[in-house]
Amino acid sequence: MSQGQPSGTGPRQLALDLLQGVWEEHMLLAEMEQHPHFVKAPPEIRARAGRLARTTLRLAGRADAAMKPFLKRSPRPGIVALLRLAVVEMLAEGEAAHGVVNAAVTIAKREQPNAAPMVNAVLRRVAETGQESWDKGQPQRLPNWLRGRLGGTYGNARVARMEAAFEATPPIDLTPKGDASLLPEGDALTTGSLRLTRAGQVSALPGYETGDWWVQDAAAALPARILAPQTGERVLDLCAAPGGKTLQLAAAGAEVTALDVSETRLERLKENLTRTGLSAEIVVADALDWQPDAPFDAILLDAPCSATGTIRRHPDLPFAKDAASIKTLFALQEQLFDRAVEMLAPGGRLVFCTCSLLPEEGEKQLERALEKHPELRLDEEAVANLSSAEPNWTAGPGALRTTPEMWPERGGLDGFFIAALRKA
Repeated sequence: MSQGQPSGTGPRQLALDLLQGVWEEHMLLAEMEQHPHFVKAPPEIRARAGRLARTTLRLAGRADAAMKPFLKRSPRPGIVALLRLAVVEMLAEGEAAHGVVNAAVTIAKREQPNAAPMVNAVLRRVAETGQESWDKGQPQRLPNWLRGRLGGTYGNARVARMEAAFEATPPIDLTPKGDASLLPEGDALTTGSLRLTRAGQVSALPGYETGDWWVQDAAAALPARILAPQTGERVLDLCAAPGGKTLQLAAAGAEVTALDVSETRLERLKENLTRTGLSAEIVVADALDWQPDAPFDAILLDAPCSATGTIRRHPDLPFAKDAASIKTLFALQEQLFDRAVEMLAPGGRLVFCTCSLLPEEGEKQLERALEKHPELRLDEEAVANLSSAEPNWTAGPGALRTTPEMWPERGGLDGFFIAALRKA
């Protein structure tokens, strides 16, 4: 994909550009969607392109199964992406086959003319007889660098269930600011979140303009609930952006300091604070260098991580990252853990969490912290008091582990590791 030379503004072409960027250039969708090539397209086209790209990333495994009987040899990567996109449009989105095939052939003629006849033939055959292969196909497999790591931790059977969970478009969860009766129509979860039962534009829902809630995955809302901030406590949200946990802490009445190194990402937090009528002190700084005026009563550290627990929401992550790119995060997490302990007042509470499925970013970080800081102890009561903590979430005393294949009957949830600690 050449982002410097826009090749069209239709949603299919934009979606194809996004897919090629992920699969060929290992770029994140969020980065590409900020490029002028995409930003200048009309909002409805950008939205459609983004949905198409994400759906295709989730369902590429089934698309490959539907195409396989009709491919004599493997096409070039750009054509593979085009074929997958078209198959998903026909078999998952229910788009009329003739329109999808014609559009794909037009794109192929423009980008790889020699491949256009093959694209036409394969997609017509898929439209006629590909549904059975699609239905029997397996979920998109994770790349080997990640699948191997997860298989060694959870076992291949459980990883396969995670991959099945990654296929589905995740539901939208809301966290209430206060009165749950002000929330839109949805299912009340035992975690205190509300899961929407109908898809639609979030900003058009009741209570959005009045700031009665914000969007936050049910698992992402657990760390702040476990920290259980009290009115008037000085609480630090370390690595705060995009800010859902800051809003939770502020809504509980705490005096919140929200710190993050990214001023751009904190802008979203500022907007949500204004919308919800909540307040927090926002600090743009590197947590490893910043010094507070006084220790904090409680600290929430949601450390930067591989974000592998959020693949169902960000299906590009496994293809845009690799084993080498995440190793530097392990050392950063350990350093941030150390800083959090330094800034915590004696007797204070600390919740450490990552939205990662990798033990190197969860369980092993906790082990190292306990070895290095004898003044820390696990706070079993903080986790036990969370009535929503189901037995299979337990990851040892004072810790929880959620994974994407859990709650299948409710639509799943993100993967998180959460540990609650107290300082002597």
